[in-house]
Amino acid sequence: MSLFRSASSGRLTLPLLAVAATVLGACASHPKPTPSIAQPTAPPMAQAPAYAAPPPEAVQGATLPGSVRDFVVNVGDRVYFDLDQFAIRADAQPILANQAAWLERYPEVHVRIEGNCDERGTREYNFALGARRANSVKEFMVNHGVDPARIATVSYGKERPIDPGTGEEAWSHDRNAHTDIISGAR
Repeated sequence: MSLFRSASSGRLTLPLLAVAATVLGACASHPKPTPSIAQPTAPPMAQAPAYAAPPPEAVQGATLPGSVRDFVVNVGDRVYFDLDQFAIRADAQPILANQAAWLERYPEVHVRIEGNCDERGTREYNFALGARRANSVKEFMVNHGVDPARIATVSYGKERPIDPGTGEEAWSHDRNAHTDIISGAR
């Protein structure tokens, strides 16, 4: 005897179809919701405190304290300079103070300060200016307690622009010193 009978010959067809639809509906997979990951915001430049371990809500996702990501996201890895200058600007001092405090917290980390310039000027001039920028950042960190043996410097002059545009806005991005972690991070 067949479980399924035609509509004219039996009463089992409709109830079995309803049961089958219910079973199939219950087995359907539902995609899991993806958690939203809030991006941490940088502290205000003028009020930036010395580096302290970030609160749990600031370190999310794959950010591990003492990692390169922790340094970039929670401290900042780049400061900017005025045209033809290598003096540390007021807005860069809190960032560099936080970098120095972070490096003191993780004494196994070594960094390279990369001095950069905008596209104007000769290649030789920009290499020299980039070196002065990198060295002024290193001097700042050493004055804030970082062992100078942990800090290397290099000048890239105008060879590694971070903004491909031209004009003052793009050039202001290219006049920077980038702190790159070269070893010891988690």
